[in-house]
Amino acid sequence: MSADVAIHARGLTRRFGTLTAVDRVDLTIPRGAVYGFLGPNGSGKSTTIRMLCGLLTPSAGEIDVLGLSIPREAEALKRRIGYMTQRFSLYEDLSVIENLRFLAAVHGLRHARREDRIELALRRYQLRDRTAQLAGTLSGGQKQRLALAGATLHAPELLLLDEPTSQVDPQSRREFWEALFDLADDGTTLLVSSHYMDEAERCHRLAILDEGRLVADDTPAALIANLPNRVLRAITANPRAVQRALVDLDGGEGVAQLGNTLRVLVRRDLDEARLVAALRPLDATLRFEALAANLEDVFVAATRNKTTLR
Repeated sequence: MSADVAIHARGLTRRFGTLTAVDRVDLTIPRGAVYGFLGPNGSGKSTTIRMLCGLLTPSAGEIDVLGLSIPREAEALKRRIGYMTQRFSLYEDLSVIENLRFLAAVHGLRHARREDRIELALRRYQLRDRTAQLAGTLSGGQKQRLALAGATLHAPELLLLDEPTSQVDPQSRREFWEALFDLADDGTTLLVSSHYMDEAERCHRLAILDEGRLVADDTPAALIANLPNRVLRAITANPRAVQRALVDLDGGEGVAQLGNTLRVLVRRDLDEARLVAALRPLDATLRFEALAANLEDVFVAATRNKTTLR
């Protein structure tokens, strides 16, 4: 594996009985990148992350992480990575400083480096005035920062984050992502799974998983530019009826109501004049305007319509 690549996986598969949770996924993640995983619940994001860090043995495929063969060398990988889960997993009945000291001991940090790393974490994640506070009494955003401080205490080369912002407010999410980019600037590779389109747009590169399959893998800008669909705004006085008709229309790939208008994803070859004519009985004033595509349109095309985007 190239020294510029942090993760290389080929044919990664995981089965649970008759269920194939991850189906022949190929990944190449460069060092220092912020690489995003986007997908609906049950798409295989968490299962893939758990296999990449050695917590779950694949049913098939090959994994190389930081030059180590996984799962055979999973034990050697542990001290070189950080892992942050969706649920807060630190000890709620310990204080902030007690949690960090415990994690420092787990990672085998010697006394001088331990105190330096803890002090850096307290300052970097705005926890200096919370050292004596019990972790269980922190706000959602504060818990998130403490979890990130703990996951990076030993300065990991690779940080895996499994939907880390699902339980915090938008302001805390923005602050959290600023902290992630600081880590990336320091050379840490980050693999982040998320449900949020605005977070996916922040990633250097993005993979979309659906039903265990990798259905998109490129930069967010390239995925949007290569979308094989057109996006239209339907301006109508009868949005609910028009939406129901569009769902059943051949050539319509997706529709969502936004206020009093509809955002419509259609095949590029769909004749707009015929589309208007077909819907005119529902609304004589109906008209369409062209819109620029966004990442949500990519997500719909890749998951709802099973379009592979590379």
